Amino acid sequence: MDEMAYSINGENAHYGTPTNPCAPDRVPGGSSSGSAVAVAAKLVDFALGTDTGGSVRVPAAYCGIFGLRPSHGLVSTENVIPMSQMFDTVGWFARDLSMLSCVSNVLLPLAADNTIKQPTHVTIPKDCFEILGSLSDQTYQILNASVAKRFGNDAVDNRNLGEFVSANVPTVGKFISDFSRSEAPSVPALSVISYVMRCLQRSEFKANHGEWVKTVKPNLGPGIRERVHEAIASEDGPMEDFHVLKTEFKSALSALIKDDGILAIPTVPGSPPKLRMEAVALENFRARAFSLLSIAGLSGFCQLSIPLGVRHGVPVSVSLVACHGADRFLLSVAQELYGTLKQETKKAWSWSSSDSSL
Repeated sequence: MDEMAYSINGENAHYGTPTNPCAPDRVPGGSSSGSAVAVAAKLVDFALGTDTGGSVRVPAAYCGIFGLRPSHGLVSTENVIPMSQMFDTVGWFARDLSMLSCVSNVLLPLAADNTIKQPTHVTIPKDCFEILGSLSDQTYQILNASVAKRFGNDAVDNRNLGEFVSANVPTVGKFISDFSRSEAPSVPALSVISYVMRCLQRSEFKANHGEWVKTVKPNLGPGIRERVHEAIASEDGPMEDFHVLKTEFKSALSALIKDDGILAIPTVPGSPPKLRMEAVALENFRARAFSLLSIAGLSGFCQLSIPLGVRHGVPVSVSLVACHGADRFLLSVAQELYGTLKQETKKAWSWSSSDSSL
């Protein structure tokens, strides 16, 4: 596990980095790296992990397994040392949907309405997939084809999420000019969402752990050390604006997805980083990752990372997001869609190719 849960790499300078069974030359993802690796290596059937900024979803994607971040507050975090209470969740990993559902049936509260619904619409925003920098893994096409085949062409909604957020989250306008000149593939409105979430997270982390870090002066590993000290030294910024934006964003996303809709996005912005990747490249990857991870993070919505298989030696995944409290609906949609996703993935990747495994 990453120290103090403050990384999505899964590396640990003191105890070593768990080997990613799916891609041994790449990081396993974190911070819940040990849990994900244990599941991917078939040492256990399932495992728990915490997810504040992405610590279940990222290692699930990197290790080629399922990972669920439940709706914020739906599963108890009692006796979990907090990183940031505003975003902390307890999630879980499994190699297959059947086991994931078994765990979910134990940990998730019973639904008030047990009626299983089909989604009336699935939003697959192309701009989110452009954050990948390349559509060569064809996940965008695979999702569109799968949703159309399973739920009908009318269910597919390809509106750009960045444009929707800019138009429906007024406070984004106060910050967006700072994120409109990025050279890397990005969606400025989602970069704002990520920035606001990270500022709120840093503020709570500082309140929770700042005094301990200053007093004990722990020997933190590289990357973690800089991130922790930056959080402790940082000013809080315009907190009122941050909280207003958080409320606006949750309301806007609720209006977009509704109780009977799904948002489909990449879990992460590409292949897992290689071990000991150069710091500048890694930071660029992290920035793009958090613009995707903060969608469910800032809204408190539930998100499921779904493995599609291994292509060119690296795992590929997609994510489904549903409204707060719609966790069982999310799992139901995933179960209904997964078989079609696998079929369309085989078709898109030319299943006979020797460098792809499904």
